[in-house]
Amino acid sequence: MPLINKPGSTPRSASSPSSPPSSLSVLRRALTVFFALDGFVFAGWVVRIPAIKEQTQASASDLGLALLGVSAGAVVTMTLTGRLCRRYGSRPVTVAGALLLALGVTLPPLTHSALALGLVLLVFGAAYGGINVAMNSAAVDVVAALGRPVMPTFHAAFSLGGMVGAGLGGAVAGYLSPTWHLLLLGVVTLLVTLATAPVLLRQPMPAPVRPEPAEGASGAPLAGRARALVAVFGLIAFCTAYGEGALADWGALHLQEDLAARPGVAAAGYAVFALAMTVGRLSGTALLERVGRTATLVGGGIVAGVGMLFGALAPSLWVALLGFAVTGLGLANLFPVAIERAGALTGPSGVAAASTLGYGGMLLGPPAIGFMAEWGSLPVALVSVALLAGLAALVGWGARGAARA
Repeated sequence: MPLINKPGSTPRSASSPSSPPSSLSVLRRALTVFFALDGFVFAGWVVRIPAIKEQTQASASDLGLALLGVSAGAVVTMTLTGRLCRRYGSRPVTVAGALLLALGVTLPPLTHSALALGLVLLVFGAAYGGINVAMNSAAVDVVAALGRPVMPTFHAAFSLGGMVGAGLGGAVAGYLSPTWHLLLLGVVTLLVTLATAPVLLRQPMPAPVRPEPAEGASGAPLAGRARALVAVFGLIAFCTAYGEGALADWGALHLQEDLAARPGVAAAGYAVFALAMTVGRLSGTALLERVGRTATLVGGGIVAGVGMLFGALAPSLWVALLGFAVTGLGLANLFPVAIERAGALTGPSGVAAASTLGYGGMLLGPPAIGFMAEWGSLPVALVSVALLAGLAALVGWGARGAARA
């Protein structure tokens, strides 16, 4: 797979000395639409989970098992999608994933038991996992072709799409049934995909120059080293997603139970975190161009760790909210950088491996926090987010030399 030699280098196509900048700009915008669409659809589904729970008459434990269908479908499909991207290309697989997502999001409100819900969520999870690997693989190609670290802007679009989806979902929840709401989401997804897919598929993608291997270098050791580095970047993605999942599921409860916040203020806790993460990602390209990837990973991990210590242990509500915001700024660019580096090393398979590890962190974080809260207290359990953010910083610093090589 093509590798990026330096953050500031200007890649050229192997077949042509230059490529029209407008082509890459159009391609980048089309891919950004798919990132925003993915976040929009997923958030729209999440806000209707309580209504689906009531419709299926599932207990809390039954619902938890059914929701594992999303995780199971995503994890299985992520590994397969890397192979599909190598065979058919990342952009066609992105379109196929979006079409499957349009179908999958309409299925949950049609079920009337926890078992049926779990089965249809396998389809939704497969679509969600597939499109995430495919569009991130395509984004890695765009980053390489542009020669600029623009990966955070794609993830900012995902965050913005999620915020809009959650806001609109909450606004229409009192007027539309889950069936109609999610059906409309499916129709919107289908229409946006059909409108954007031709642009995504037809635009040329110039390939960056592939660095020649050193004389006498053995391909096998280099490949093995690349796979090891993918695991390292996957660990950074895991630490980041762990924190996102923990704050999404436990942040409001911490503010309400431990700091006596009113329900409305407590609900704003995750909104503050998500908004700060979006701002951090929108400014991520400028940050990466100014200080580089290693400094971004290390500094982001440290900032997130310090912010989460305040968020978890502060005796004041407003200091805790400030801590949530600082945590969001710190974590903002860790996942995009980790995925981009993994993809630059081994292509779609690297994106798939790192994404699977990252998704595992989002899956493990909430139940792990719950178990630790049972054994101790919720504030102490949330300190684990700070510890893993610190671990991400250490791993990023330790991998700096190997990544350059």
